[in-house]
Amino acid sequence: MDTLIFATNNEHKVNEVRAVLKGRWDIITLKEAGINKDIPEPHETLEENAREKSMTIYHLSGKNCFSEDTGLETEALHGEPGVRSARYADTGSAADNVAKLLENMKGAGNRKARFRTVISLVLHGLEYQFEGICNGIIIDEKKGHSGFGYDPVFVPDGDTRTFAEMNMDEKNIFSHRKKAMNKLIAFLGKESGADHVN
Repeated sequence: MDTLIFATNNEHKVNEVRAVLKGRWDIITLKEAGINKDIPEPHETLEENAREKSMTIYHLSGKNCFSEDTGLETEALHGEPGVRSARYADTGSAADNVAKLLENMKGAGNRKARFRTVISLVLHGLEYQFEGICNGIIIDEKKGHSGFGYDPVFVPDGDTRTFAEMNMDEKNIFSHRKKAMNKLIAFLGKESGADHVN
Protein backbone atom coordinates (compact mmCIF):
# COMPACT_ATOMS: atom_id res chain seq x y z
CA MET A 1 0.00 0.00 0.00
CA ASP A 2 1.44 3.37 -1.04
CA THR A 3 1.97 6.10 1.53
CA LEU A 4 0.91 9.72 1.27
CA ILE A 5 1.61 12.41 3.81
CA PHE A 6 -1.52 14.45 4.58
CA ALA A 7 -0.23 17.90 5.50
CA THR A 8 -2.32 18.29 8.64
CA ASN A 9 -2.56 17.22 12.26
CA ASN A 10 -6.32 17.83 12.36
CA GLU A 11 -7.67 14.44 13.45
CA HIS A 12 -11.21 15.27 12.26
CA LYS A 13 -9.95 15.87 8.71
CA VAL A 14 -7.70 12.81 8.80
CA ASN A 15 -10.57 10.58 9.93
CA GLU A 16 -12.80 11.91 7.12
CA VAL A 17 -10.11 11.23 4.52
CA ARG A 18 -9.29 7.77 5.86
CA ALA A 19 -13.00 6.91 5.81
CA VAL A 20 -13.14 7.81 2.12
CA LEU A 21 -9.93 5.99 1.15
CA LYS A 22 -10.93 2.88 3.14
CA GLY A 23 -7.44 1.41 3.37
CA ARG A 24 -6.49 1.81 -0.28
CA TRP A 25 -3.75 4.25 0.70
CA ASP A 26 -1.74 4.58 3.89
CA ILE A 27 -2.44 8.16 4.99
CA ILE A 28 -0.03 9.53 7.58
CA THR A 29 -0.21 12.86 9.36
CA LEU A 30 2.59 15.38 9.74
CA LYS A 31 3.18 14.12 13.28
CA GLU A 32 3.35 10.52 12.10
CA ALA A 33 5.83 11.61 9.41
CA GLY A 34 8.01 13.24 12.07
CA ILE A 35 7.36 16.76 10.78
CA ASN A 36 6.82 19.41 13.43
CA LYS A 37 6.22 22.59 11.53
CA ASP A 38 3.44 25.15 11.62
CA ILE A 39 2.78 25.99 7.98
CA PRO A 40 1.35 29.47 7.47
CA GLU A 41 -1.71 30.18 5.35
CA PRO A 42 -0.90 33.72 4.21
CA HIS A 43 -2.64 33.77 0.86
CA GLU A 44 -5.97 35.16 -0.33
CA THR A 45 -7.24 31.99 -2.02
CA LEU A 46 -7.80 28.39 -0.98
CA GLU A 47 -5.78 27.27 -3.99
CA GLU A 48 -2.68 29.20 -2.96
CA ASN A 49 -2.89 28.12 0.68
CA ALA A 50 -3.26 24.46 -0.27
CA ARG A 51 -0.26 24.76 -2.59
CA GLU A 52 1.81 26.45 0.11
CA LYS A 53 1.22 23.56 2.49
CA SER A 54 1.80 20.70 0.05
CA MET A 55 4.92 22.15 -1.53
CA THR A 56 6.40 22.98 1.88
CA ILE A 57 5.93 19.40 3.07
CA TYR A 58 7.25 17.97 -0.18
CA HIS A 59 10.42 20.04 0.03
CA LEU A 60 10.87 19.09 3.70
CA SER A 61 10.29 15.37 3.25
CA GLY A 62 10.91 14.58 -0.40
CA LYS A 63 7.82 12.36 -0.21
CA ASN A 64 4.52 12.38 -2.06
CA CYS A 65 1.97 14.37 -0.10
CA PHE A 66 -1.25 16.31 -0.27
CA SER A 67 -2.88 19.14 1.60
CA GLU A 68 -6.26 20.78 1.56
CA ASP A 69 -7.76 24.11 2.40
CA THR A 70 -11.46 24.51 3.00
CA GLY A 71 -13.63 27.58 3.30
CA LEU A 72 -17.26 28.35 4.00
CA GLU A 73 -18.54 30.95 1.54
CA THR A 74 -21.80 32.81 2.14
CA GLU A 75 -23.69 34.86 -0.44
CA ALA A 76 -25.05 37.40 2.05
CA LEU A 77 -21.53 38.22 3.29
CA HIS A 78 -19.99 38.34 -0.20
CA GLY A 79 -18.06 35.12 0.27
CA GLU A 80 -17.10 35.48 3.93
CA PRO A 81 -15.62 33.88 5.90
CA GLY A 82 -14.03 32.13 2.89
CA VAL A 83 -10.27 31.72 3.08
CA ARG A 84 -10.37 33.02 6.67
CA SER A 85 -12.90 30.39 7.83
CA ALA A 86 -10.60 28.80 10.42
CA ARG A 87 -9.62 32.16 11.91
CA TYR A 88 -12.76 34.22 11.29
CA ALA A 89 -13.00 35.31 14.93
CA ASP A 90 -10.00 36.91 16.59
CA THR A 91 -9.71 33.98 19.00
CA GLY A 92 -9.69 31.39 16.22
CA SER A 93 -11.88 29.00 18.22
CA ALA A 94 -14.55 27.09 16.32
CA ALA A 95 -17.30 28.22 18.69
CA ASP A 96 -16.29 31.86 18.33
CA ASN A 97 -16.08 31.53 14.54
CA VAL A 98 -19.65 30.20 14.43
CA ALA A 99 -20.87 32.90 16.82
CA LYS A 100 -19.35 35.64 14.66
CA LEU A 101 -20.89 34.15 11.51
CA LEU A 102 -24.35 34.00 13.06
CA GLU A 103 -24.04 37.54 14.35
CA ASN A 104 -22.94 38.87 10.96
CA MET A 105 -25.78 37.03 9.23
CA LYS A 106 -28.45 38.13 11.68
CA GLY A 107 -31.50 39.28 9.72
CA ALA A 108 -30.05 38.20 6.36
CA GLY A 109 -32.77 36.97 4.00
CA ASN A 110 -30.31 35.12 1.79
CA ARG A 111 -28.94 32.15 3.76
CA LYS A 112 -27.26 30.42 0.81
CA ALA A 113 -23.74 29.16 1.44
CA ARG A 114 -21.30 26.57 0.23
CA PHE A 115 -18.35 24.66 1.60
CA ARG A 116 -15.47 24.51 -0.87
CA THR A 117 -12.40 22.30 -0.55
CA VAL A 118 -9.27 22.52 -2.67
CA ILE A 119 -6.79 19.63 -2.49
CA SER A 120 -3.21 20.11 -3.63
CA LEU A 121 -1.38 16.88 -4.45
CA VAL A 122 2.37 16.83 -5.03
CA LEU A 123 3.33 13.64 -6.80
CA HIS A 124 6.95 13.18 -7.87
CA GLY A 125 7.47 16.93 -7.75
CA LEU A 126 4.43 17.93 -9.84
CA GLU A 127 1.34 19.61 -8.34
CA TYR A 128 -2.26 18.77 -9.16
CA GLN A 129 -5.39 20.36 -7.71
CA PHE A 130 -8.89 19.01 -7.10
CA GLU A 131 -12.00 20.91 -5.99
CA GLY A 132 -15.12 19.78 -4.14
CA ILE A 133 -18.20 21.91 -3.42
CA CYS A 134 -21.24 21.35 -1.19
CA ASN A 135 -24.08 23.86 -1.49
CA GLY A 136 -26.50 24.55 1.33
CA ILE A 137 -27.79 27.15 3.77
CA ILE A 138 -26.79 28.65 7.11
CA ILE A 139 -29.43 28.29 9.82
CA ASP A 140 -29.73 30.80 12.66
CA GLU A 141 -28.85 28.52 15.58
CA LYS A 142 -26.59 25.56 16.19
CA LYS A 143 -27.98 22.03 15.94
CA GLY A 144 -26.22 18.72 16.53
CA HIS A 145 -23.07 17.62 18.30
CA SER A 146 -21.05 15.77 15.63
CA GLY A 147 -18.58 17.17 13.13
CA PHE A 148 -16.51 20.28 13.67
CA GLY A 149 -16.14 23.88 12.58
CA TYR A 150 -19.30 25.31 11.03
CA ASP A 151 -21.04 21.92 10.80
CA PRO A 152 -23.69 22.79 13.46
CA VAL A 153 -25.10 25.67 11.38
CA PHE A 154 -24.76 24.27 7.83
CA VAL A 155 -27.59 22.32 6.19
CA PRO A 156 -26.61 20.79 2.82
CA ASP A 157 -28.99 20.95 -0.12
CA GLY A 158 -31.04 17.76 -0.22
CA ASP A 159 -31.38 17.30 3.53
CA THR A 160 -32.98 19.03 6.50
CA ARG A 161 -30.26 18.26 9.05
CA THR A 162 -27.02 20.05 9.77
CA PHE A 163 -23.72 18.28 9.20
CA ALA A 164 -23.43 18.12 13.00
CA GLU A 165 -26.61 16.03 13.16
CA MET A 166 -25.19 13.41 10.78
CA ASN A 167 -22.80 10.53 11.28
CA MET A 168 -19.72 10.27 9.07
CA ASP A 169 -21.35 8.08 6.41
CA GLU A 170 -24.34 10.41 6.15
CA LYS A 171 -22.13 13.49 5.92
CA ASN A 172 -19.99 11.88 3.23
CA ILE A 173 -23.04 11.68 0.94
CA PHE A 174 -22.81 15.46 0.63
CA SER A 175 -19.28 16.27 1.76
CA HIS A 176 -17.22 18.79 -0.19
CA ARG A 177 -14.08 17.13 1.11
CA LYS A 178 -15.26 13.71 -0.08
CA LYS A 179 -16.02 15.12 -3.54
CA ALA A 180 -12.51 16.53 -3.79
CA MET A 181 -11.09 13.28 -2.39
CA ASN A 182 -12.99 11.23 -4.97
CA LYS A 183 -11.30 13.25 -7.71
CA LEU A 184 -7.92 12.70 -6.01
CA ILE A 185 -8.58 8.97 -5.70
CA ALA A 186 -9.61 8.68 -9.35
CA PHE A 187 -6.45 10.50 -10.36
CA LEU A 188 -4.20 8.37 -8.20
CA GLY A 189 -5.77 5.31 -9.81
CA LYS A 190 -5.07 6.36 -13.37
CA GLU A 191 -2.94 9.53 -13.07
CA SER A 192 -5.13 11.51 -15.42
CA GLY A 193 -7.95 14.00 -15.23
CA ALA A 194 -6.36 16.52 -12.86
CA ASP A 195 -5.38 20.09 -13.43
CA HIS A 196 -1.59 20.19 -13.49
CA VAL A 197 -0.26 23.39 -12.01
CA ASN A 198 3.12 24.47 -13.31
